[in-house]
Amino acid sequence: MDPPAAKRSRGCPGGSEEREAGAGRGGRSRVETLLDLSAKRVAETWAFEQVEERFSRVPEPVQKRIVFWSFPRSEREICMYSSLGYQPPEGEHDSRVPFNRGLHLLQTGAVDRVLQVGFHLSGNVTEPAGPSEPERLYHVSISFDRCKITSVSCGCDNRDLFYCAHVVALSLHRIRHARQVELRLPISETLSQMNRDQLQKFVQYLISAHHTEVLPTAQRLADEILFLGSEINRVHGAPDPTAGAGIEDANCWHLDEEQIQEQVKQLLSNGGYYGASKQLQSMFNKVREMLRMRDSNGARMLILMTQQFLEDPRLALWRQQGAGMTDKCRQLWDELGALWVCVVLSPHCRPEERTGWLQQLKQWDELSVCPLEEGNYSFEGVSGPSLQSSSPPRPAAARHTVFGRALQAGELRWGDPHLQKILASDYYAPGLKTSGGSGSDKLSFDPQGRPLWLGEPFPTACARVDALRSHGYPREALRLACAVVHTLRLQRRHQLESYKQQKKELLQKGSTSITNVEGWVGHPLEPISCLCRAFLEACRVEDQGLGLYPDPASEKRKSTYQHVMVPGNPGESYLALALEVALLGLGQQRAMPEGLYAQDKVVRSEEQLLSLLDEVQLDERLVQGLRKQAALLLEGGPFSGFGEVLFRESVPMHTFARFLFTALLPHDPDLAYRLALRAMRLPVLETVLPAGDLLHHNPLDSMMTNRFPRWFILGHLETRQCELASTMLTAAKGDPKWLHTVLGSIQQNIHSPALLFKLAQDACKTATPANAPPDTTLLNISLELGLQVMRMTLNTVTWRRREMVRWLVSCATEIGAQALMNIMQNWYSLFTPIEATTIVAVTGTTHATLLRLHLDFARREELCGCARTLALQCAMKDPQNCALPALTLCEKNHAAFEAAYQIVLDAAAGGMGHSHLFTVARYMEHRGLPLRAYKLATLALTHLSIAFNQDSHPAVNDVLWACSLSHSLGRNELSAIVPLIIQSVQCAPMLADILHRWTLSSPGLGPLGGRRGAGAAKPLATDRAPLCQLLDAAVAAYVTTTHSRLTHISPRHYGEFIEFLGKARETFLLAPDGHLQFAQFLDNLKQTYKGKKKLMLLVRERFG
Repeated sequence: MDPPAAKRSRGCPGGSEEREAGAGRGGRSRVETLLDLSAKRVAETWAFEQVEERFSRVPEPVQKRIVFWSFPRSEREICMYSSLGYQPPEGEHDSRVPFNRGLHLLQTGAVDRVLQVGFHLSGNVTEPAGPSEPERLYHVSISFDRCKITSVSCGCDNRDLFYCAHVVALSLHRIRHARQVELRLPISETLSQMNRDQLQKFVQYLISAHHTEVLPTAQRLADEILFLGSEINRVHGAPDPTAGAGIEDANCWHLDEEQIQEQVKQLLSNGGYYGASKQLQSMFNKVREMLRMRDSNGARMLILMTQQFLEDPRLALWRQQGAGMTDKCRQLWDELGALWVCVVLSPHCRPEERTGWLQQLKQWDELSVCPLEEGNYSFEGVSGPSLQSSSPPRPAAARHTVFGRALQAGELRWGDPHLQKILASDYYAPGLKTSGGSGSDKLSFDPQGRPLWLGEPFPTACARVDALRSHGYPREALRLACAVVHTLRLQRRHQLESYKQQKKELLQKGSTSITNVEGWVGHPLEPISCLCRAFLEACRVEDQGLGLYPDPASEKRKSTYQHVMVPGNPGESYLALALEVALLGLGQQRAMPEGLYAQDKVVRSEEQLLSLLDEVQLDERLVQGLRKQAALLLEGGPFSGFGEVLFRESVPMHTFARFLFTALLPHDPDLAYRLALRAMRLPVLETVLPAGDLLHHNPLDSMMTNRFPRWFILGHLETRQCELASTMLTAAKGDPKWLHTVLGSIQQNIHSPALLFKLAQDACKTATPANAPPDTTLLNISLELGLQVMRMTLNTVTWRRREMVRWLVSCATEIGAQALMNIMQNWYSLFTPIEATTIVAVTGTTHATLLRLHLDFARREELCGCARTLALQCAMKDPQNCALPALTLCEKNHAAFEAAYQIVLDAAAGGMGHSHLFTVARYMEHRGLPLRAYKLATLALTHLSIAFNQDSHPAVNDVLWACSLSHSLGRNELSAIVPLIIQSVQCAPMLADILHRWTLSSPGLGPLGGRRGAGAAKPLATDRAPLCQLLDAAVAAYVTTTHSRLTHISPRHYGEFIEFLGKARETFLLAPDGHLQFAQFLDNLKQTYKGKKKLMLLVRERFG
């Protein structure tokens, strides 16, 4: 619940919207008596003790009217002290906002037995029964003084920052129904009218009614009074809680300091949660609301919050670890520092108050845990930028905390005569003492006679404007803001004149030193935002249907603005000034600050300003101003981010340019494109300046260059650059001239392949709407961007390459067959061989693609021929990966197929791997070419080597397949492959397996060799060629493997070894004298390894 701000009646330039106590719904029509008018004034400003001291006798009717008018009369302040200022979640409005609940209790008649005794109000508030709670009665007491509530008490024992709903209900009852409340003078006045007997009776009845609570206290007081030398007898009079505050007592609203500290501490401990940050921000908003109401509790509350922020244990932890605080926490600290600047710059505070704040700030500033200000912003800024000189950044060793700005603001005063005249009148003009005006007038006014505010940095002047707004001086804030804008205009004019004199030299040089080291957007004092908000606030159209307390459930309405003319400046409106200031600040050429948070704040502040401008509806007057400012930005040279000469590490203009482009396009397309194209630059990604050139640059230049690359938000900036380019491409659809111009800018300035690819995809999507013919020019530009991405990523490893290649083929298909053939003919500069064969050639010749292209037979053959040529070229370049795809693509063309096959044969001789050869060989078998498959299988075997212990070699299945193939072809093929098998395979179990397979059937009787089986009617014998050679090799392999295994065998492998010997015996027995050979082999083992007694025992048990 955040009601609209209002000022109090005392000293309020803008009047009051408060509800007069006792006036009722129609009370404003009554003419107040002179007694009431004077009593109201006294009740606001004088303590009742001061009235009693000033006048020896105050009549009772006068006392009653003063007491009557001393209660607060504004419901706004009651609302301010009973709501935190944030919207609670849906369905929790009544339970979370005490003001709403109190208002509901009042409207339902829950308040009764209201009594005002002097400056004390009491009453009962009945809380209705809930679903699980009974009805409850709460006694509420409120003390007040000079139209402020000074203390509250409620039986609900509320432990929250602000007043509970019951206090709200009683307060609103007193404001709305003041004349129905029973009113009594302070109790001391009543007691003074009693005689001794009446006083005794009064005291005894009082004790009797509350004897359990007050009897001990009553006895103690009676004892002290009866003792003549007691302290109580030495003091004149007696205290009266209903008689109001004393002269020396502070006059401020009740604020529960302990609860505020506890709440802030708890929220900081939950700092990682979004809700905690939001509530802390709401408390800061409450401070601003208090400052706007000129309530001294604003500074009190800020002090309490600051103390808890500095006691946050995470500060010390972050400092020890050398880690930065979280972004949410940093934003809260920024707001804290900005609030202290506002407080210290208060236009109406007393000098002793300011001194106390500054002393407290200095103590906090010296704490080791006090956070430092992010970024390299200057604390010694000059009044305005100049072409020749730039204010150097502060030294790295300088320590400036978040309170440094507030301490610096403490040195500022409001007593300058020229400043006072600016604030006092809308029509302040130069004096006419002499015909030409005085010299000081020339420095204080522009050529049009409008006041200027010179002599202090622009951010500082804007901080003054913010302080005036924050402390409830909106008119004065607008006057100073106008003077600041006039000053900016004059400085800009001087800058342009200076640039024109040096333009030729700077353009020849091609670079510049930065002219604005500290940018105004993202600056800790947020100067541009301060001015914009001041002007926009004056132009906001308030909703006529919006009451004092809007429905919390209602949606936030979009602000509406109208032109409000500037007094004394005919033809100029605050709305136009807001637009001009925002454009000037956003278009300022400025260096990127140091640090992740400072850079992120630049982006965030820019987006916040643009969101403000988005709410402004551009009419003809604003469009003219927009065009004028845009033209000035283009001509601004090194002072503008759109100037011809750009510093290498200037903050990019992409997001701002996108806003300008969208706004200007309907009114001045040429200017819109010129601005957007100029903003496409991102010089920080260009080549680093040569070392020799650094000698001829400003020292800041070399410092900035050596800092590269410390742009932590570079990825975000590149994305914004891409969005600007996409916006231009979309807008230029149907305009070939601008499309090609934008394409050239994209190719020159965008360096990220991923973003270029996204641009290409977006352009293709825009060019091919669902229900309209495609835009050929935009499609070709999309393809050109895709080709650039292919070239950029050809030699890099990226998981998105396959997606990019597929998209490029589909884009080329949208354009036509010629585009598809072009990328096939130039594949070597765009794709890897495997991409070209497996994606480009295959996808480009699928049935779906050919149907989409609507080609006749001749063009279809031309396209397929192009794909076959590509496949053959790729196979020659990378035969291992591309041979099989090439063969597949060339299946339907005999000459191409033969050429691909020959490439495979040539590659086999040149070292093509056995796995690839086996793969192609299996393909050939599948195609019905067993002899070619056999040829490739034999070539593969020459490149293969399987050792004795590689039972699970990846090529095992390929070797078995090759053996099966040769067996099926016939005896001659089998005889030819045996020597290759013996040479390539030393694994005994594998050789035995091949031997067993070949002895099961006759060669040439397999499914592929049935036609050749006439000469082989019987299975092959193992004692004849070619199997005898394979048998000898298998036996020898078993012998070698056995000795190798026995060299390092352990007892746990004995069983496995016995099984191995069993398989060896089966192979030995295939020979005619196998029994004898195996027996001799065992004897040899027993003799050689007789030391392994247990193992040899197992051998004897198994084999004898």
